[in-house]
Amino acid sequence: MTTPPPPLDFRPAREGDIPTLVGLYDDAARWMRSTGIDQWQPGEKDVPHFRRRIAEGEVWLALTADGGVAGAYELWWEDEPAWGTRPPEAGYVHRLMTDRATAPAGTGRALLAHAEQRIAAAGRPLSRLDFKASSPGLRAYYESAGYTVAGEQPFKEGGGGSNYAVVLMEKKLG
Repeated sequence: MTTPPPPLDFRPAREGDIPTLVGLYDDAARWMRSTGIDQWQPGEKDVPHFRRRIAEGEVWLALTADGGVAGAYELWWEDEPAWGTRPPEAGYVHRLMTDRATAPAGTGRALLAHAEQRIAAAGRPLSRLDFKASSPGLRAYYESAGYTVAGEQPFKEGGGGSNYAVVLMEKKLG
């Protein structure tokens, strides 16, 4: 039995939302670390990162009925570091974050569904994402959301010149 999506409103992030985005990221990173998920580090995505993502692409906030921020995600229209040069056939979901203290159950899936709707509305048939290969729990989560493994990129370049392996997953959109 799946949880019905919570009633959330979505809006593009703005400059004034950047401190909230940094806090969401850091809180999500701390939660991941505490549960053994090797994905993000607190402090890794800062004000300049989110300012650049808002200016260059799409960052979306999910708001609860009372206006609180339940989560956020980034939507990219290309992702060469992970996927290489590709035709414009997909949207790439990054930094899917929920506020674990206030987000209703199902918020992560609602964020994914919103991203998939944005991608489909742009006429692209695939939603793609990647995560560190050392995070099997994330693979199970995304598989349960309808994503399939499309391959692995063994040498994705990370911040500071480090390289790491990522699992590439995609979902065909209706």
